[in-house]
Amino acid sequence: MITVISNEALHKKSPQEITSLLYEACLDNLEAARNSIEQIDHYKANTHLQKANDILRRLGAGLNYEAGIIADQLDAVYNYLADKTIEANYSKDVKIIDEVISHVTSISLAWQKAMLQNIDSQTKSRKQTANAYEQTSIYES
Repeated sequence: MITVISNEALHKKSPQEITSLLYEACLDNLEAARNSIEQIDHYKANTHLQKANDILRRLGAGLNYEAGIIADQLDAVYNYLADKTIEANYSKDVKIIDEVISHVTSISLAWQKAMLQNIDSQTKSRKQTANAYEQTSIYES
C-alpha cells in the first residue's frame, strides 16, 4: 500500500521516521514489482524495482559512519540488497524479490523496535559537535 505524504508533513518527520518511511516505500515497491511480474507486466515491474533500488542506495548513502561498525555492516547489507534487486530486475525472478523483501522486512522491524525503545547512546558533547557541524553546513551552502 503506497502512502502519499505531503512535503509539509515530511519536513516535520525526524530522520528516524523518514528512514522508517523509506523502508515502507521500499517494501511497497518490491511487493508491487512482484505482483507486476506475476501479471506479466514487465514495464511496471522494472519501474518498481528501480524505485526499490534507488531507496536502498539512498539508505546506504544516509548512514552515519561515526556510529561504528554497524554502519559499515548496514552499508554492506544495503549494497547486497540493491545488487539483488538489479538481478531480480534483469531476470524478473520473484524468488529473488522475496529474498530482498524478507531482509528489508527484518531490518524494518528491527528499526521500528529501536525507535520504540528510543535509546540514544550518543554523549551530549558528541550531539553538540554534530549539531554545530549541521548548523554551519546549512549556512555555508
